[in-house]
Amino acid sequence: MNGAHLHLMINHLPVLGVGFGLLLLLAARWRRSTELTNAALVVFVLAAAAAGTAYLTGEPAEGAVEDVATVTEASIEQHEEAATVALVLTGLLGAGALFGLIGFRRQALPPGWFTGAALVGALVAGGSMAYTANLGGQIRHPEITTGVALGGQVGPGDERGGGRDAAGEEDEKDDKDE
Repeated sequence: MNGAHLHLMINHLPVLGVGFGLLLLLAARWRRSTELTNAALVVFVLAAAAAGTAYLTGEPAEGAVEDVATVTEASIEQHEEAATVALVLTGLLGAGALFGLIGFRRQALPPGWFTGAALVGALVAGGSMAYTANLGGQIRHPEITTGVALGGQVGPGDERGGGRDAAGEEDEKDDKDE
């Protein structure tokens, strides 16, 4: 197992964790459930820990792919910058959740302002995580940005031409350059 493999295994955890915690917190508010609220806050703390781990495995992953011909330094740097922002936002969400777990442990239900702030924080952190994940996917998945289909055929937006359009029809290839 190399750094890239470890990074790819771990980086899904904070993205899914923040999303799952957000759904739990919405259900907790709707049902006025202390147990669901606490579960959501625990998930946010775990997602923050996973975000830190994913961030720390990013550098070894970069080293594993930086010499691959299809990988650009610009795509790696853009992903790394977004990951820093996502790490900070998710870390703040996790720290706030830990504060809530400790600070409101004797109350039947955390105050509405706190769960409202946690919902907003989860939306912001989750959006940042999703954006970061999309940028990371673009590093090694050209079908995300170039229109290359999974079957190896080129879509209509690709400059190489000769692929199939959305209806499955053959595109005409410009033979002037050949």
